[in-house]
Amino acid sequence: MKILNASTHGILDYATVIAFASAPTLLGFSGAPAMLAYALAGVHLTMTVLTDMPLGLVKIIPMRLHALVEMLVGPTLITAAVLAPSLLMGAQVFFIASGIAICAVWLLSDYAAHRSTSG
Repeated sequence: MKILNASTHGILDYATVIAFASAPTLLGFSGAPAMLAYALAGVHLTMTVLTDMPLGLVKIIPMRLHALVEMLVGPTLITAAVLAPSLLMGAQVFFIASGIAICAVWLLSDYAAHRSTSG
């Protein structure tokens, strides 16, 4: 069931950026977990700003590519937290929960309903 439209998806994307960017401070991450959280915040912000959706600002990345990236990132976060616990020491639950949330948003988003507004 695809219940998230492109606008709602964009709001959730910006919320995800805030979650990744604030997690090291709020949850006390340092080292590799903090660097990964900050990197994910930067990548997610860049993807969101550049995606052709209502809340995208530059609109050069098609929604299909945005969806593909999210389809890959969610399971990768879960897998990394499970298979490399020493790398993400103390932050595994956060990255597993983030991966699950990204997978859920991917599954619930209606990427096909949004048509390009830039061309």
